[in-house]
Amino acid sequence: MFTGLIEHLGTVSAIHRDDGGCALTISESAPILVDCHIGDSIAVNGACLTVVEFDVERDGGYFKIWLANETLSRTDLGDRKVGDQVNLERAMGAHVRFGGHFVQAHVDITATILRRTLDGDSLRLWFQLPEPTPERPSLLPYIIPKGYVTIDGASLTVTSVHDAERTFGVMLIQHTQQKITLAKKADGERINIEVDMVGKYVEKSVLAALEGGGGQAMRTFVQRIVEETLVNKGILPAAPASNDSGAIQ
Repeated sequence: MFTGLIEHLGTVSAIHRDDGGCALTISESAPILVDCHIGDSIAVNGACLTVVEFDVERDGGYFKIWLANETLSRTDLGDRKVGDQVNLERAMGAHVRFGGHFVQAHVDITATILRRTLDGDSLRLWFQLPEPTPERPSLLPYIIPKGYVTIDGASLTVTSVHDAERTFGVMLIQHTQQKITLAKKADGERINIEVDMVGKYVEKSVLAALEGGGGQAMRTFVQRIVEETLVNKGILPAAPASNDSGAIQ
């Protein structure tokens, strides 16, 4: 589990590819390796990856990770080049304060940077999601104004959503611009997107209830909402008021 609060910017120092995937070496990362162990999880641009090798002192502190083909197909990490910076966050410890939001670091899909504009010393950016497919349906139901979304591992507040155009926007204050890679990426580049996992669970529970599955409490809850909506629209008559005063007959 992660928080979406980026701890450090590392630098890609080596890339080795083969048919099975890709090995990345991230250097200049000593501040997040002081308590590292082989097998630990580090979110790299929002993708949870396993440390297979590291050295706190060499190359400013480096670690190596392996990217499976699934990871390469879901993320922008296959686009990274030697010298690129990446956002880094260690898995959340149980003893620390929880900021940001619940982030699994399981990237859903990549979006494209459309455009940007300055707003005072802040930066507004807009992104476009790809056309949905049966294998990768639309993520727009989980992206709402003033909700949160994870972009390249950073927890950010959504400022606008346009469903018809498959676009949404965020704003970066000056501090955030300096602490994450997003402001440095060019228009047209890809970014990693992870939407709210809580919204996914809620949707699945409601759909199960509507289809006759799920628990009785959820089915009753959904039925009441549907009935109230139909009454408000005048499709169903309002239920008669109860005259029961609570007196014992």
